[in-house]
Amino acid sequence: MLGYRRFRSRTPTITAMTVPLSAAAALPSEIVQSPLPRLKITEIFTSLQGEADTAGWPTVFVRLTGCQLRCTYCDTAYAFHGGTWWDIDAIVAEVLAQGVHHVCVTGGEPLAQKRCLVLLEKLCDAGLDVSLETSGALDVSAVDPRVSRVVDLKTPGSGEMARNRLENLPLLTRRDQIKFVLCSREDYEWARGMVAEHRLNERSMVLFSPSKDQVSPRQLADWIVEDRLPVRFQMQLHKLLWNDEPGR
Repeated sequence: MLGYRRFRSRTPTITAMTVPLSAAAALPSEIVQSPLPRLKITEIFTSLQGEADTAGWPTVFVRLTGCQLRCTYCDTAYAFHGGTWWDIDAIVAEVLAQGVHHVCVTGGEPLAQKRCLVLLEKLCDAGLDVSLETSGALDVSAVDPRVSRVVDLKTPGSGEMARNRLENLPLLTRRDQIKFVLCSREDYEWARGMVAEHRLNERSMVLFSPSKDQVSPRQLADWIVEDRLPVRFQMQLHKLLWNDEPGR
């Protein structure tokens, strides 16, 4: 079993300051920002990447605090609130200390903290293979082009379909990935239509994932094969190994 290290075992460079978020979904402007070069972090840990094109690689995860969405299937609600302020240079140093090449910046919604863009650039400058997991509700145009952007398209079953920023789609390249989490046959048909309408497979890798306990993996696989869809079926490897244990 791969070991991991949670950041709370270390003393952060910046003294923690907790600013509560409302129980309702917060707008990005309502998610706490800092005038200093720092970010609010929920956890930093090393595990196996469970999704996207780097699935299976040992990866450092940097989970930023705060999210403006409340998806019905969210498995990281513990990242909505709390967190600890970290200096950006200290985050990069901690990632490098983990001793692996891949790093994934995730959340919450990492782009809700504006200085996430600075962190992504510095991680790339450090020679790391960097990916960003984002809800697709915020503008991704300013993300460093060296970063692999894994952008969600929220389905009707997520409860957040209205938040999709479709203006992001023309910005995506072969380096990026578009992810659908499917909660039902209706979600599948909606996602199939989006792939065709926007020709998403011609732009980026398209990932279809079953929402746990809502669509069976076999059922989704059968639908994809039957329709000969140009998408990649995926299951969340980390959930198969460790269920929903935080920090894995």
